Amino acid sequence: MSKPLRIIAMIPARFEASRFPGKLMQDLAGKPVIIRTYEATVATGLFEEVYVVTDSDVIHNAVQAHGGKAIMSIKEHDCGSDRIAEAVEALDVDIVVNVQGDEPFTNKEDLANVLAVFNENDAQHIDLASIMTPIHDPDETANPNNVKVITDKDDFALYFSRSPIPYHRDKTVGVTYYKHVGIYAFRKQAILDFQKLPMRMLEASEKIEAIRYLEYGKKIKMVFSKKPAIGIDTPEDLEHARRLFQ
Repeated sequence: MSKPLRIIAMIPARFEASRFPGKLMQDLAGKPVIIRTYEATVATGLFEEVYVVTDSDVIHNAVQAHGGKAIMSIKEHDCGSDRIAEAVEALDVDIVVNVQGDEPFTNKEDLANVLAVFNENDAQHIDLASIMTPIHDPDETANPNNVKVITDKDDFALYFSRSPIPYHRDKTVGVTYYKHVGIYAFRKQAILDFQKLPMRMLEASEKIEAIRYLEYGKKIKMVFSKKPAIGIDTPEDLEHARRLFQ
């Protein structure tokens, strides 16, 4: 009988976000955004441990002041996966879940469904898993801030793009567009490998780190969710989140 998988969550958190600097420390119903995300992740009860991994003293101190666990990055990192890889290298874990710090409405159902793929029949072929949700608004499909994903018949990712994919040339064919929600569940080895692999042209041009896994032959299982992702990328998104909390 195989032993249960040891599962933890890591929330990478940069203070200087390019589109909305300092957003993780913005007030959301009396607490910073990063604390709301941390608390929502802990509340799922799915993880042995939950950590915020950051290069910011401000974020690190805020998490600890609210009773949370935080790890300071030693090196400079260009993306969340690199930041997590450094933090987990010495930890005895099997699966690491990357929860985006700007998604305070992270829910248990989606996280549980992502983790469930590691117990399915094709689990041995899965290096990491992530979430996709249908897009119904053409403006949302066209918005480059929304990363789109296409999959094969078994729901393994074929490609991610900021452009609408597929291109809808034949209008007689029904097309559903899927938004990639930035929650990942990695096998530990997959994220350690990621850190050692150089960025290639496709990832560099799209600025989507998931592409690096595909370029080096890693298998990403996508999990369908009907729940719209509510991330905070702009001040307008923050106002929307505040209304939802109220």
